[in-house]
Amino acid sequence: MPYEDSGPRGYALLPRGLAAVGAVALTLSLAACGAGASASVPFADTPQCAPYKQYQGHSGTTVTWSTGGGSDNETNGYRQAVRTFSDCTGILINYYIDPKVNSEKDLIELIDSGKASDLLGVGPGTLTDLAAAKKIKTLSAQAKANVTKGWSSDWQNYASAGGTLYGIPNDAAVKSFVWYSPSYFKEHGYQVPQTWDEMIALSDKIAATGIKPWCAGIESGAATGWPATDWMEEVMLRLEGPEIYDQWVAHKIPFNDPKVLDVANRVATILKNPAYVNGGLGDVKSVATTAFGDAGLPILAGKCALHQQASFYANMWPRGTNVSPDGDVYAFYEPPIDPAKGKPVEAGGGFVVATSTRPEVQAVQAFLSSRDFATSRVKVGGFVSANKLVDLNSYDNPIDKLSAQILRDPNAVIRFDGSDAMPAAVGNGTFWTEMTAWINGKDTKSMLDAIEASWPK
Repeated sequence: MPYEDSGPRGYALLPRGLAAVGAVALTLSLAACGAGASASVPFADTPQCAPYKQYQGHSGTTVTWSTGGGSDNETNGYRQAVRTFSDCTGILINYYIDPKVNSEKDLIELIDSGKASDLLGVGPGTLTDLAAAKKIKTLSAQAKANVTKGWSSDWQNYASAGGTLYGIPNDAAVKSFVWYSPSYFKEHGYQVPQTWDEMIALSDKIAATGIKPWCAGIESGAATGWPATDWMEEVMLRLEGPEIYDQWVAHKIPFNDPKVLDVANRVATILKNPAYVNGGLGDVKSVATTAFGDAGLPILAGKCALHQQASFYANMWPRGTNVSPDGDVYAFYEPPIDPAKGKPVEAGGGFVVATSTRPEVQAVQAFLSSRDFATSRVKVGGFVSANKLVDLNSYDNPIDKLSAQILRDPNAVIRFDGSDAMPAAVGNGTFWTEMTAWINGKDTKSMLDAIEASWPK
């Protein structure tokens, strides 16, 4: 999933779709409701605090942790997840959302001024840039050990720069989902496709009934176009494989390379196919004007059968919608085009990096990199962790549980949203606008040529 608050090299403080779910929250202290600020740590010797003994010894200190976007629910979720830690250690974790930081440049200026928080929530591109500029600290030994033990090599690579770990993987989202109605499928005898060819055959079967099988929408205010870039990234990963995907993102092959043209043409067989879209919403051009949050709603009315969108979309269905394998809506893994290329998964997520090595900051880092924190945050709800040590039974939400299963699948080939790792002029600029123009009728070659021409020299 791309990111809402993005800047150069994918500076991102929250996945775009997640940020769109709720309004920006005000500064909140995660330990405000507990006794975390108390120097006496009244709960330190209780059985409940036994797991936190290793973090004690820094009572009366404060560690600040900021991010650049989010919702009240997400902020409250973090508050609950660290409450016991603060009660048992006396370390106050002051988590806040900083609306003034809208780009990587803003963040660097804040660090240089000495006013940055101790911990920062960032995307993988920004982590790389901050590490190269020597603006953040390497992980402590304990945090490094926890990350190495808890996350796959793919996640460790995105948390690293130059082979050195700087970040702790935090939230995660699976973008490789197709939403559908289990009851609609059962009523019509449709099966969840296991391959791309099966998905196309199913689309043809549905289209033959007079229903346009796919519904889509890419309107997102100033970020209009980003859901269309997801289509390109999903197909690139499936059609060309992870190595070519990486080359494309790093501009080691041009944006108008024949391989990219093949990908766009494959996307067009669905997204620009008048027989396939836009179910319940209009013609192909209506994709450009339909708000991404509303695009899947025709599924509930039986006017559309399939909608590509990330795991966070589970939170965007109308109140009362039963999101489950036997409910009103659910999602299946977007199947591979070439099974020989493994199980491609496009993911989104954030990382926590540090600007300080104070002992209390390292204690919080160690906790945030632990299974205990990930489990605590998962149990609060509305959160997915790629930490493979978290018990899957900790998840109540079936989509969150499915996402965690996919992310920890040993056969999964994880790649982050490509546009967020591209220069902002492209990834958060022409890639969005040109894909929108393409939906509105611009030819494929001209679209790719325009994006290539915009790549910073």
